[in-house]
Parts: sequence; C-alpha cells; structure tokens
Amino acid sequence: MHSQMMTMWTASDSTPETKQREQLTGTDQLDAYRVVLFNDEEHSFDEVIDQIIKAIRCSRSKAERHTWEVHTRGRSIVFAGTMAECIRVSSILEEIALKTEIQTS
Repeated sequence: MHSQMMTMWTASDSTPETKQREQLTGTDQLDAYRVVLFNDEEHSFDEVIDQIIKAIRCSRSKAERHTWEVHTRGRSIVFAGTMAECIRVSSILEEIALKTEIQTS
C-alpha cells in the first residue's frame, strides 16, 4: 500500500499539467490586477448597479456601495484578480459604455 501511494504521488507530480503550472509564474497568476470604474454623468445609479452585479456577480448592496463610491470619489476598485478575469469584468462594464481601467496592484 505504501509503495502504491508513493508511485501515485510520483506519477501525478510529473504530469504535464503540473509542469505547466510550475512554468506559469509571474503576476498574471496572482490577484495583481484590478478594475477601476470611473464616474460619468451619463448613466443612472440603477444602470451602474445592474452592470456591476452582472460583471462581478455580487449582491445588490455591494454594487450599491461601489456605485456610491464612484459617485462621491470619482472612482471605485470594483474587482481584483488575474488579467484575464479583469478583462472579462471590464468588458462587461463597458457594454453600456461605462469607463474603466485595468491597473496593476
């Protein structure tokens, strides 16, 4: 039994997937990016709230907090994650012409 476990561990340790994961280093694998949503005078609160919910899949109250921050401070960090995730979130927000920017943390 012990030798089977050792064999299984050794075999899984050398899979191409594991090697690929080891090779993928750098900031794209971390939550090193963030989506910043900027204020504009073109959208209603409800439009922004609904789009934030759609983009980051959050509760209405969280979307309302982000929307209020955008309104009062001019911007809000609405999401942090990998570059691919940030691009997805940003593109959903921009579907209704909201202004966003992806920044590094």
